[in-house]
Amino acid sequence: MFKGRAFQSMLKGWGRRCCQCGDRSLFAGYLKISEKCAHCGEAYGHIRADDAPPYFTIMIVGHLVVPMILWSEQLWSPALWIQMATWIPITMLLMLWFLPRIKGATLGLMWSMKMRGDEQH
Repeated sequence: MFKGRAFQSMLKGWGRRCCQCGDRSLFAGYLKISEKCAHCGEAYGHIRADDAPPYFTIMIVGHLVVPMILWSEQLWSPALWIQMATWIPITMLLMLWFLPRIKGATLGLMWSMKMRGDEQH
């Protein structure tokens, strides 16, 4: 499905690294994209991933958490307060861990395909 440059760029983005040189300068903050790489100068400020990373994050975390909730319910039938005290923090931590990585991978794919995320070519 993915070949060469696109896959490598997604892996670098997953690691929150520059897609060009691999330096750790893809993000200026938790989710803020750097205008350009501090090491090689590759520009990233024009790439807009918008809603794709949160959508993919929700899809992945949902597919991880929901089966675990159903499995625990079948095995132990814990009280509702235990379920809430357990699964809400787990879901939030997974969302916070996956979101910057998925955003980086999305940016890597968009960078490799020379996409900007808007309707301009």
